[in-house]
Amino acid sequence: MCNLYSMTSNAEAIRAMTGAMLDTTGNLPPLPGIYPDYAAPVVRNSPAGRELAMVRWGMPSSSQALFKAATTRADKLRAKGKDINFPALLKAEPDSGTTNIRNTASKHWTRWLGVEHRCVVPFTSFSEFNRDAGGDIWFALSAERPLAVFAGIWVPQWTSVRKIRTGEETIDLFGFLTTEPNAEVGAIHPKAMPAILTKPEDIETWLTAPAADALALQRPLPDGALQIVARGVKKDG
Repeated sequence: MCNLYSMTSNAEAIRAMTGAMLDTTGNLPPLPGIYPDYAAPVVRNSPAGRELAMVRWGMPSSSQALFKAATTRADKLRAKGKDINFPALLKAEPDSGTTNIRNTASKHWTRWLGVEHRCVVPFTSFSEFNRDAGGDIWFALSAERPLAVFAGIWVPQWTSVRKIRTGEETIDLFGFLTTEPNAEVGAIHPKAMPAILTKPEDIETWLTAPAADALALQRPLPDGALQIVARGVKKDG
């Protein structure tokens, strides 16, 4: 699961690669360590056109996952002798979001696979954690860390409780697709890697094509396409 990545390129390069005509990011700084539930740049299909914008990382989790989490929390509270209003507890269950999306056949995700909810997520490197290999292992297309994108989806103005201390929020959210790993990533993290797009025509397909065609891009990069560029650090730039 990729829960840490870096984006140290600039807005001009992102716009040129993705064809974004709108930019609401302002002065976009280098982001050497991007974590879940933080804002990051995405290029999304919006009602106003293709837009480079800052969006919060972590799509809404499934109702099943939230029900399970609320049930666990309720059981712990009951064990302490507290009375529980389960519907209220479930409504307030914190959801920090689902960062990586693998099973695109799930009903939870199919509602957001249309063109209007697609985006690409710019990155220059990403990390997979492996304690035995040195902790955070950073991958990039080359040592120069050229710009590429993850295939993603986004949802506008979703209302949920992200953290108990901040209460209910209404915010734009995104996540990106994962797939089986190629040889380089699989040696470190055998379960998955992000779905990465490196060609302008693939970016166009992801942002404009029918879902059946676009989802063909949920596949690993060829073996040899990535290399390890850093180990054991929480930022890469």
